[in-house]
Amino acid sequence: MSNNSNFKLHEILIAGFGGQGVLFAGKLLANIAMIDEREVTWMPSYGPAMRGGVCNCAVCISGTLIGSPVVHHPDTLICMNGPSFDKFVPNVRKGGTAYIDSSIIESTYDTNDFNCQYIPATTLATDNGLKPGLGIIVILGKVIKDTGITDLETVKKAIAETTHKTDMIDANVKAIEIGMSL
Repeated sequence: MSNNSNFKLHEILIAGFGGQGVLFAGKLLANIAMIDEREVTWMPSYGPAMRGGVCNCAVCISGTLIGSPVVHHPDTLICMNGPSFDKFVPNVRKGGTAYIDSSIIESTYDTNDFNCQYIPATTLATDNGLKPGLGIIVILGKVIKDTGITDLETVKKAIAETTHKTDMIDANVKAIEIGMSL
């Protein structure tokens, strides 16, 4: 894909606990955008504890210059834990979508302003022989399918470039494909 001024701005917020792949998912999205020659910002935010601490990552992807990397009202939210659900779901932009891992989060949010998709992502990952931490990549596959941000070939290339653990490349691709099949 090439840089195109008609490509709409996507403001994405990914939130969960450290160790769930939040920062990796954001970095993967940023690399996808760079491969597609889009404008992109990636802004991670995490607490003092790497594993188990709360973290989030804002990713903006556009066909034109991006004014700010800060995402207060995402059009797409990926939510991987209860505290993130409570904090960020009410801020989803009208007409946007919140993707919620219902394997972990039991709460629901009642609104007509935006769409909430409850996906048992962690369960889908483990039921398919993947590590639980790939639940976030399952959701990312669904987001990519729903938004049309990119295609599977670009995702595969980005996974190969982003994943430091080469033995995890195939597992990440499988997780994306599971999400894209939903």
